Amino acid sequence: MGKDIGIGVGAGLVAALLFSVLLKASALAILLYLLAPLPILIVGLGWSHRAGLAAVASGALALALLVSPYLGLAFAAYLALPAWWLAYLAMLGRPGPDGTLEWYPTGRLLAWVAGTAALAFVAIAAIASPDYDTFRTQISEMSRRVVQMQVQRGRIPGPAPGGAATEMDASKAEAPQGDAKPDAPAASDDLAGEVADALATLAPALAAQGFAVLLTFYLWAAARIVQISGRLPRPWPDLPATAMPRAVLLVLVGAVALSLAPGFVGVLGVALIGGLSAAFALQGLAAFHDRSRGRPGRLGLLVGLYVVLFLTQGIAMLALVLFGIADTALDRRRPQAKGSA
Repeated sequence: MGKDIGIGVGAGLVAALLFSVLLKASALAILLYLLAPLPILIVGLGWSHRAGLAAVASGALALALLVSPYLGLAFAAYLALPAWWLAYLAMLGRPGPDGTLEWYPTGRLLAWVAGTAALAFVAIAAIASPDYDTFRTQISEMSRRVVQMQVQRGRIPGPAPGGAATEMDASKAEAPQGDAKPDAPAASDDLAGEVADALATLAPALAAQGFAVLLTFYLWAAARIVQISGRLPRPWPDLPATAMPRAVLLVLVGAVALSLAPGFVGVLGVALIGGLSAAFALQGLAAFHDRSRGRPGRLGLLVGLYVVLFLTQGIAMLALVLFGIADTALDRRRPQAKGSA
């Protein structure tokens, strides 16, 4: 056990170093930052959950003492604890009726990925903004900057040039009241403002959605690394057979209701919707892989699917979300008990 703890401490320090380089704000720093959860996941999957906890504690403590207490807290809440928790769940197992070990189902693990991503976003939001009003102000300012960038790129209509606006105002002043025309610059400003407000409202869902996809990739990559090393106790699961339980649909309904609440409770609801949408999309992708097995032209179908996802920049992901929801509701891919119809 002592050796596992020592390895965990080392992994935590590596993860903390990768996390802290984000302060450099360079492209390489961002790339290294994205690798930060992997050391914790690797020790959690390949050694023990105690080693994972040691990694969480050592990384957070090092950042708190050497950089800033807030950075140490952010590291623990947003990356370290989620990585440890998912590794812990993945290694859960219990004896089955026939005496063989039954591992934690990948469908339930996928559902926990969604919930973990949502909770992590709310945790980092509360750390960065102690009160909801501050959080809303910060997220609104970020949304306006994003919208301004889109206006500059021509993707969102911007206000007309000042000269044209002035001429329009003058002509409006000379024109009869009945012939007055809408103010185009004002309409453009209103459109940009509405887009910014909508983006600020959806930001928690978008952030949790992206983080859920990243956590899934981290978990897969870490498990592959540990499997190659020969330290993965769990046999590799049949990923295309991944199916979340129907109860997750009730969680989605609860998340929608929760999103109507004020403050950070509502933020959690919106973030949970985003995290679950990513989980349903991934299940839809798994279902597509599963149902295409043994079919002629399967490779072409899969390549075509990924090409469409790439070319539409994620818009086709909505179809995968709906497919995943339907797959969960119908529950036809889950192995049926013997003797069932």
